[in-house]
Amino acid sequence: MFIPTRAAGLDALHEFVPRAGADYRRDRNHDLGPARTNVSGLSPYIRHRLVPEQEVVDAVLDRHSLHAAEKFVQEVFWRTYWKGWLEQRPEVWRRYRTDVRDLLGGDLPDGYEDAVAGRTGIDAMDAWVRELVDTGYLHNHVRMWFASIWVFTLGLPWQLGADFFLRHLLDGDAASNTLSWRWVAGLQTRGKTYLATADNIARYTDGRFSPTGLATRAVALDEDPFPPAAPIPDDDDPAAIGPRSGLLLHDEDLEPVSLLAPLGGAVPALAATAVVGAAAARSPAGASTLVEEFTAGALDDAASRALDADGRAAEVLDPSDVAAVVDWATSERLDTVVVPYAPVGPAQERLDALRSALAETDTGLVTVRRPWDSRAWPFASRGFFPFKERIPGLVRGR
Repeated sequence: MFIPTRAAGLDALHEFVPRAGADYRRDRNHDLGPARTNVSGLSPYIRHRLVPEQEVVDAVLDRHSLHAAEKFVQEVFWRTYWKGWLEQRPEVWRRYRTDVRDLLGGDLPDGYEDAVAGRTGIDAMDAWVRELVDTGYLHNHVRMWFASIWVFTLGLPWQLGADFFLRHLLDGDAASNTLSWRWVAGLQTRGKTYLATADNIARYTDGRFSPTGLATRAVALDEDPFPPAAPIPDDDDPAAIGPRSGLLLHDEDLEPVSLLAPLGGAVPALAATAVVGAAAARSPAGASTLVEEFTAGALDDAASRALDADGRAAEVLDPSDVAAVVDWATSERLDTVVVPYAPVGPAQERLDALRSALAETDTGLVTVRRPWDSRAWPFASRGFFPFKERIPGLVRGR
């Protein structure tokens, strides 16, 4: 269904752009099953930045006014908002990771195995499990229903549901996935939960499902408080890029041309390029075969486009072995490894380890953050609605 290349992502964008205005606003909440045309299907490409957000929004606004395409543009910015919010509260991610490790490492709760195998007896839920496992994708409205039924009807830990999604969604990322599950459970916006109802499901699935036995109340979960929000870390200084630098792309950002363009002459001719990614790092239980294959394909595609100064394609490195990246940098005699900034999540955890390992060989690691993120993330300090007011200015680049 999803071909893991930038070219396929651009084709999907081109096909969707005419429908990004009134059609999307009218039909976007309806789940018509796997053969859907009412949503963009771009999220796996945006998640890996095979097609970055700026490029998507620019293409849509070349065809529609911001007013006409407001709903779609807001959906793109939701992902940006979640990333900026988590960037200021990394402990939320760390606690989630600890909880998942503890839950998977202990006695699994009653009903969990049946839930992830599609044996709950709730027809809609079981069909959605099969769709997720078979395609790596679920409609956004379905994700909300699924999470609500998981937490409030089945009584299962939200962390295990978020982990199940992250292992199977082609577009699964740390911020959007974790924080959306927290929102449904009443943790993200304190006390505000989302309750799935049979009538709502029947309406927006055109009667395909109308499940019985769903919870009629959604009592918000509770948790220990987190530390106050911290400032977003500064990006590295491009002046620290040495004369013999190499570019290392990772699975959070696989489009090198638009990544490096704002730096202009700060990046010298690249002596070497490489790509690295680890879908298995999403969870202690790894990732699905579909996610592994899509990520591997996206890395191969990026490698074919990330050429060094001599026209060599990028080397695909072993993501589980920091030493392999250090060996690459050493063999290419690099003084600096340039990488896309990795937001809070598995890629950032790997880059933290890599920075320390490279330092032992006197090789610098310089991160490059896209202007899209640098502009938007500071406004993600509170709820989405104050952030939403900033979208017109963010679209205009200020």
